Amino acid sequence: MYTVDFIADLAKAIIALFIIVDPFGNIPIFVGLTEKIQPTHRRRVYNVAILVGVILLLIFAFLGQEILTIFGLSIFSFEIAGGILLLIVSVRILSSSKSTHDEDVESPESLGAVPIAIPLLVGPGAITTTIFNLQSYGSAVTILAVIVVLAITWLILRYINAVYRVLGKTGALVIARAMALLIAAIAVQYILNGMTHYLTASI
Repeated sequence: MYTVDFIADLAKAIIALFIIVDPFGNIPIFVGLTEKIQPTHRRRVYNVAILVGVILLLIFAFLGQEILTIFGLSIFSFEIAGGILLLIVSVRILSSSKSTHDEDVESPESLGAVPIAIPLLVGPGAITTTIFNLQSYGSAVTILAVIVVLAITWLILRYINAVYRVLGKTGALVIARAMALLIAAIAVQYILNGMTHYLTASI
């Protein structure tokens, strides 16, 4: 019976976290953010993003509440900060008029960590869900859920180069500009959600 309950809890934790991380829905955004990067370097971007994502989610799973308490922060602060960060990224993409292979493109490590790992993969929703999983299902289920979800995400990103081959250079550039608008909208929504939640909690 314990095994059945454990599997059921694990399935619920994985599904909840996978829906929040939403790697399929974020594919166009990933394409837009990495359209200037060579295919070999692009793999490094996604490897770094997944590694950073796993580490961050596990840290927040076990120390999230303590970190927030120590610094006097709320999860709403992460929503607003993540929104501002994404807004800056979207403005940079939209204002860029350089060729797709300029030398000053961000390093794979930098781009993989920010903004792909955080706040796109590990945003306020993923952090909150992971903390909830820990409180509801325990540490074993939480750790396995994080590993499984980000392993699936890595597999999706591992084969994303096929998307580039279909789009071509021009298509990727168009997607990058279009997705920059979407990123800006997501950023604004993050900020509005954070402010709304903060004001609601303060009343």
